[in-house]
Amino acid sequence: MHFFRAVVLFVTATAVSAAAQSPLKLIPVPREVAAATAQQLPQGVQITCTAPCSAEDTFAIDDLKTYLASQGIAVNATSPSTILVTRYGSPVSHSILAEAMQKKASDAPAQFPAEMKAEGYAIIPDGKGLAITAASDAGIFYALQTVKQMFFGFGNKAVLQTATIRDWPAMRYRGLDDDLSRGPFPTLEFQKKQIRTIAAYKVNIYSPYFEHTMQYSGHPLMAPPGGSLSQAEARELVAYAAKYHITIIPEQEAFGHLHYLLNWEKYSSIAETPHGQVLAPHQPDAQKLTHDMFQELAQIYPGPFLHLGADETQELGKGQTKAEVDSRGLGPVYLDFLQKIVADLQPLNRKLLFWGDIAYHEPDLLKQLPDSFKKATIAVAWEYNPQPKGFDHFIKPFTDAGFETWVAPGVNNWSRVYPNWNNALANIQQFTADGQKLGATGQLNTVWNDDGEALFNANWYGVLFGAEAAWHQGAASIPAFQSSYGENFHGDATGKINEAQREMAAAHQLLKDSPYKVDGQDLLFWQDPWNADGQRIAGQIRPILSELRMHAERALILVAEARNANPNLRETDALDVLELGARRMDLIGLKFQISDEIATSYAHAFALQTSTTKEDHEELAHELGSINAVNGKLQDLRNNYSLLRDLYEKAWLKSYRPYFLRNNLERYDFTIQMWLGRIDRMRTAQRQWANSQTLPPAADLGIPAPPVAP
Repeated sequence: MHFFRAVVLFVTATAVSAAAQSPLKLIPVPREVAAATAQQLPQGVQITCTAPCSAEDTFAIDDLKTYLASQGIAVNATSPSTILVTRYGSPVSHSILAEAMQKKASDAPAQFPAEMKAEGYAIIPDGKGLAITAASDAGIFYALQTVKQMFFGFGNKAVLQTATIRDWPAMRYRGLDDDLSRGPFPTLEFQKKQIRTIAAYKVNIYSPYFEHTMQYSGHPLMAPPGGSLSQAEARELVAYAAKYHITIIPEQEAFGHLHYLLNWEKYSSIAETPHGQVLAPHQPDAQKLTHDMFQELAQIYPGPFLHLGADETQELGKGQTKAEVDSRGLGPVYLDFLQKIVADLQPLNRKLLFWGDIAYHEPDLLKQLPDSFKKATIAVAWEYNPQPKGFDHFIKPFTDAGFETWVAPGVNNWSRVYPNWNNALANIQQFTADGQKLGATGQLNTVWNDDGEALFNANWYGVLFGAEAAWHQGAASIPAFQSSYGENFHGDATGKINEAQREMAAAHQLLKDSPYKVDGQDLLFWQDPWNADGQRIAGQIRPILSELRMHAERALILVAEARNANPNLRETDALDVLELGARRMDLIGLKFQISDEIATSYAHAFALQTSTTKEDHEELAHELGSINAVNGKLQDLRNNYSLLRDLYEKAWLKSYRPYFLRNNLERYDFTIQMWLGRIDRMRTAQRQWANSQTLPPAADLGIPAPPVAP
């Protein structure tokens, strides 16, 4: 094979402005990338692997073939366009690496640099298509994930954008922590989709979060029927993930966050407070519980890590251990129990992760902990909001004390109608970059479902940026990611999906900047605008309601336009949830607008009831009809909540088991019934007018006073 030397100017990951102008929209952005020619693929593409082609490389090639088939791109043995796959060590691999490293033929033979051996790879244009090489299973797999992103278009109109790339990660461990205990519990098939998707973006850790939703044979009361992971399912998921170079780290809370278990009378004696969330450290059965759970976990999950959780133990010292905490202090009592857990689990020969939120308040105690504890553990520092002064103070207590440390930002999806990307992107970017600067070896991006309503298909934007930040050396570019996401993830070349995500972020920011000072949370979506709290909030957000709705509606229009422009968009379930989030945000604004209009109309009608003119009575009837009729404003609210209920249920069942769905649908049903009740009371008032020419006071109907003009 002839390899030509392209004249290229490498774009490093830090050269954002140049990368943003590249025709490639790669996530994560490679260390070094220079776009070359684009090739039309009327006959599809040929994929070849130099002998011997290992089982792992064959799997990676088959994964690429599956992707190409989903895009209507033929894999054709006679196509003139080729993808060549070869392991480093073959003669042709040396040429590929030399080209990627821009080495002259007279130079010494190109060697894989040490930093590239574990997961790095090289790609070059070879005159026919692309040639790739890597020194490891993971490197070949990640090279082909990058190749996936270099195909544009659909079917025989597809294009392969060639490029010269040399790439390897900044952080060894790049993970996703997924909350499986606060309501929605995914189907096994959806978890497999999560595995495939995060692997495509070079994430190599998946950490399911368990409070009570992992099934343990020794503690059968723990897991709820229909809402937990069986051991057989877990083993199947572990084997599946391994093919995609993903290690599963089960996170089982071992100290706090055990409320569902501690509700059982059998476990009441080990609860710090009655039916609370935290174990009482001095109780022998508390440590036995942790011992039992992790002994079973170790048999199910064979990877090198287990996660103890051990965060947010705020109840510690408020019950059974009050006297001890009062005497010794919270930090020593907390760290003593953590040491006992770690010592007990040492025979498992695993690295034990723990959340750092409690321990980081005790930097001196951390330094005094024995080296055996530090060697056996990884401290995971977490914080989910942007920090204008940086994240060093969350990380340094652990790195200064000699702990291996990971950082854990978050996608800011919890308790919101749609994730708040303003918080998420800034948090992920800076926390990860600060972690790299201070020597953190891993990033564990987090998804939480605090109120049980969140849908994972809303989170991909934040999940992918987490992948970008962990792979990227230094601070990942938010603008470059925002301009790449829609085309990369959805195949949207119009840029409209990128704009839609920005519109949703703008809607959140508008609420946060208002006197309300809170973003688009679920509580605001469910807030009754007629009660005292709702009226207080109305006064704070009334000036921004129109603008809020315009952002949400613009997002809906943009998604619709993107769908119309390309009927072959990818990840349409995520677009459905984006639309659902935009509709929920829009209804927040509409609800408060309509409530003001109802209050104003009824006040006007009430004032007209003493009039004796036919015209005034007709106007009064019109005002009442605008509130309650076939197209009345009360019906608008009933109809909107009813529609969103159905859309929400449909979206839920695409990824989750039925468990816990009823809790959320009941919230919709309750709200729909509230508006139906108001429809009935208004209808009674209308009949009263027809029968007696009188109207009840607005307060009798629950209608608030009309807003005061500014």
